[in-house]
Amino acid sequence: MSDNAAALAHFAARLAFETDVSDVAADLAAGVPGVVVVDSRSRESWDQGHIEGAVHLPTAEIAARAPGLVPREAAVVTYCWGPGCNGATRAALEFAKLGYRVKEMIGGFEYWAREGFPVESASGVTRRPVDALTAPVSGIDCAC
Repeated sequence: MSDNAAALAHFAARLAFETDVSDVAADLAAGVPGVVVVDSRSRESWDQGHIEGAVHLPTAEIAARAPGLVPREAAVVTYCWGPGCNGATRAALEFAKLGYRVKEMIGGFEYWAREGFPVESASGVTRRPVDALTAPVSGIDCAC
């Protein structure tokens, strides 16, 4: 395989199995049918804050509980803490083993919160100010 063919295959595969926080937020805001966002972190992490509307399903519980919680035809998006954690990758692998269509949300919960998207906890839904190092503070899409 040529270097160019290998690069094409690599980047096409990444886009097929990864998504970012902005794309997930846009899909949720648009009400795209069938998208199920799964938080694979611990209960303590979930309680600290999570994506509004996400399903809490720690990785170790996916095999046993996913069939009862997540429709088989769903487009599953997994997330964990952030880029320094591969928990979302492990969760995505568990969903793939069960035959689900699945993508990993790169950036994780850290970038979700840093980009100013809604965070839900027991005290309600909040938004942090946009971090200028992660997204345009104007709120306009970066158009990447």
